[in-house]
Amino acid sequence: MVARVIPVDPFDLVVVGATGDLAQRKIFPALCRRLADGQMPPQARIIGAARSDMDASAFRAMVASALTADHLDPPIPAPDRNAFLDQLDYVAVDARSQAGWNDLAARLRPDVTRAFYFSVAPSLFGALAERVSAHDLATPETRIVVEKPLGHDLETARALNTTLARHFSEAQIYRIDHYLGKETVQNLMAVRFANILFEPLWNARFVDHVQITVAETMGVGGRAAYYDQTGAMRDMVQNHLMQLLCLIAMEPPHIFEPDAVRDEKLKVIRALDPVAPGDVVRGQYRAGPAGQSYADEVENPDSGTESYVALKVGISNWRWKGTPFYLRTGKRLAARSSEIAVTFHDPPHSIFGEAAEWRENVLVIRLQPNEGMTLRVMIKEPGPGGMRLKDVALDMSFAKALGDDMHIPDAYERLIMDVIRGNQTLFMRGDEVEAAWAWTDPVIAGWTAQGTAPLPYPAGSDGPEAAARLLQRDGRQWREIR
Repeated sequence: MVARVIPVDPFDLVVVGATGDLAQRKIFPALCRRLADGQMPPQARIIGAARSDMDASAFRAMVASALTADHLDPPIPAPDRNAFLDQLDYVAVDARSQAGWNDLAARLRPDVTRAFYFSVAPSLFGALAERVSAHDLATPETRIVVEKPLGHDLETARALNTTLARHFSEAQIYRIDHYLGKETVQNLMAVRFANILFEPLWNARFVDHVQITVAETMGVGGRAAYYDQTGAMRDMVQNHLMQLLCLIAMEPPHIFEPDAVRDEKLKVIRALDPVAPGDVVRGQYRAGPAGQSYADEVENPDSGTESYVALKVGISNWRWKGTPFYLRTGKRLAARSSEIAVTFHDPPHSIFGEAAEWRENVLVIRLQPNEGMTLRVMIKEPGPGGMRLKDVALDMSFAKALGDDMHIPDAYERLIMDVIRGNQTLFMRGDEVEAAWAWTDPVIAGWTAQGTAPLPYPAGSDGPEAAARLLQRDGRQWREIR
């Protein structure tokens, strides 16, 4: 199968923080692949901006190294790399001074879409917005992209929104969450709203519970200083897992249009029940076969920051009242796996008697690795000798279904092109971010008031034993992390 590519119009994209890790590992490879696939036109220009004093040739050499990195799969062919490097330029700028901004203004074209990707620490977002505005770099067709963390709590999130709103309209602000750019997440909406099969069953009457898991095998790595001030709740639950929860639980929007979709997600966040202290489990990995301890990695033996969190969440609306949503995420777990599992109720009566080895119907949406969907159903086991039931998987891997030679775009590839198009469907709105923090802050305040330390779990395990008991008390169990 060949993917249909819809080119975007010529544009100028300024990547502020162009020498940083995110730009080098994600943004520039994503843009290069979009050029190779014919979606980004040759007339587009990418301007790197950072404090480093270098010329365009040195910058191109830096990006060339990033485009040949071992982590890129599949590798980018040399002709595509060279064509992309020809579209690069560089300007040295300082977010906190006037240095370089006039030079940047001279490189920008007045007649094309203009975007600024703030690939920098959030503390610089306000200063950058002010500089772009003060030097008249913002046009009606200008967009800015900001990365998480979008605040540390509700108060700081509101302050950030207020600062950005002084210089840009909400329609110009793109708050990126790369999870929303994943192909499987897009297909989640298609499966729900483009097929009649699941929608009549998508409610508390038929769904027993939902599990959302984002598990990582790696530790904090080079993010130690940031992560020890943040923790899993702020780093993952408040944004990534919250967005997945919203897409699973939202009502059908009246149209697939940015504000219609985001209105429905906001309703879900506002319907979330407060989380009781007994419905939260926090953990911190200890040394094990999979690696050193969290405390050693962050060089803080007294750290009380959680590297794992599991929660039982309820939604008080007509569709979901009574159906629990179990969320968990953590570092140094048994496998790298992100999935959403929707478990349906058993049939009200089994005609096959007690001899039937019954299994639940489960729809599993795999976000990574091996993106795809699996539906487990009961069938008759082949062969004579009576009616013996067996559960089997109806399995769809996107790679197999669409062809092994088809490249599934990385989330950043999709999202950056959506910025250029002016499509905000997959980006968070300001009130959405604030509502998420308004729900998250009391959870954090609850365990802070208790003063309890995160529970230990061995690196390479499924997490603390208390997380298993969180479901066992409800007669359920977590899916194996694999």
